[in-house]
Amino acid sequence: MRTAPAAATSAVGDPGSGTPPPTPDMNEVVGRDDLLLVTLDTLRHDVAARLAAEGRIPNLAAHLPGGAWERRHAPGSFTYASHQAMFAGFLPTPEGPGPHPRLFAARFPGSETTAGRTWVFDTPDLVSGLAGAGYRTVCVGGVGFFNKAAALGSVLPGMFQESHWEPEFGVASPTSFEAQVACAERVVAGLPRDRRLFLFLNVSAMHQPNWFHSPGATAANGDSSETHAAALEYVDRHVGRLFDAMRSRRRCFVIVCSDHGTTYGDDGYTGHRLAHEAVWTVPYAQFSLSHEEPTG
Repeated sequence: MRTAPAAATSAVGDPGSGTPPPTPDMNEVVGRDDLLLVTLDTLRHDVAARLAAEGRIPNLAAHLPGGAWERRHAPGSFTYASHQAMFAGFLPTPEGPGPHPRLFAARFPGSETTAGRTWVFDTPDLVSGLAGAGYRTVCVGGVGFFNKAAALGSVLPGMFQESHWEPEFGVASPTSFEAQVACAERVVAGLPRDRRLFLFLNVSAMHQPNWFHSPGATAANGDSSETHAAALEYVDRHVGRLFDAMRSRRRCFVIVCSDHGTTYGDDGYTGHRLAHEAVWTVPYAQFSLSHEEPTG
């Protein structure tokens, strides 16, 4: 039985500051480790930072360098745009003045953020680049842009060799993350141990509607920053299972971040796909999970 969050093997920045750890050499990581990219869709940085500081997301906080989220700028203001950028190697950007070397980059002349530690690919996107490097690429979708019932919803998951989406993973499901984690566990269990895995999981729980994650709330109460926070607490209660599955085969390099934030009446705005501090500022973390065999 899991009794406490296991420690990550990442380097640590200044305690509590959210400053980034030293950049790993991704040329060593790719090909050696499994890779996990988790996008906490719509998660606001201020909410994530507050919950980490208050001890309300212990399973996530146990892996955050310095115990705090790094503050970054989103590459887009809504899911589709932001994921297109991330899958091209443009992860959320550190908020301080750059240039900021990237972990992954497509090879193209004149790039100022491709450095010696950057893993460079020659394909149009990171997903196909990793597939070419021998990884099994798997998408577990969440919000509607990953619902393959529509042509637009097929674009992002269509980048992957294998993709999964069902209504239970979507924004209207109160148990969406549990269902997504169960899917990820099946993916890991069914993959040959010698095959490297790139697993991408888009968490839908924080996206509107999220009122049902707050005890006693009704649809009439609507969504708020507090129900948004309750959704992140819900995710934290189950994220340990995802990390355990991903570390069960070998060491795993992990990126957990938001793709964009959202507004709940801030300066009169509601929602996202707009230019506002609450939308552009997102939480980010990267760390490694040491290999740990399941205990039964």
